[in-house]
Amino acid sequence: MESRGSVPARPVSYEGVWRFTAPAVDVSVPQARHAVRDLLKRQGVPLDEDVAEGLLLIVSELVTNAVKHAALLSPELAVEVAVGEEWIRVSVEDNHPYRPTALETDYAQTGGRGLLLVREITREAGGACDVEHTAGGGKIIWAALPLSPRP
Repeated sequence: MESRGSVPARPVSYEGVWRFTAPAVDVSVPQARHAVRDLLKRQGVPLDEDVAEGLLLIVSELVTNAVKHAALLSPELAVEVAVGEEWIRVSVEDNHPYRPTALETDYAQTGGRGLLLVREITREAGGACDVEHTAGGGKIIWAALPLSPRP
């Protein structure tokens, strides 16, 4: 058989936006983390290992926050993953109107540091995070990180 040369394969794009919902219950925390991890692998997102670990920790913290503080008024939460050419953004949306704030470190407390941790992971990676209100009165908490760590 004669070879006439090969046409280079078109690169598969890893960019896109994916969204899924989950009940606001404890078991949704590891399920959301695994779903995001599997999505990133399936899409072939070229994510630095340290950034990936930070991102999965952020997903866990944001979903935990929604489960612990919003479940009464928001029995369901939504997780969204948006991937661009050089960045990734994860967000968790619920229908509870309370807008949380990152607490300062109080070593006497055993909890309440999730958003502080999210803020620090994001800052160290060179990203950004914030809380926004939705048109329906709920909120979206998001964090965006570069795919590669900053130098």
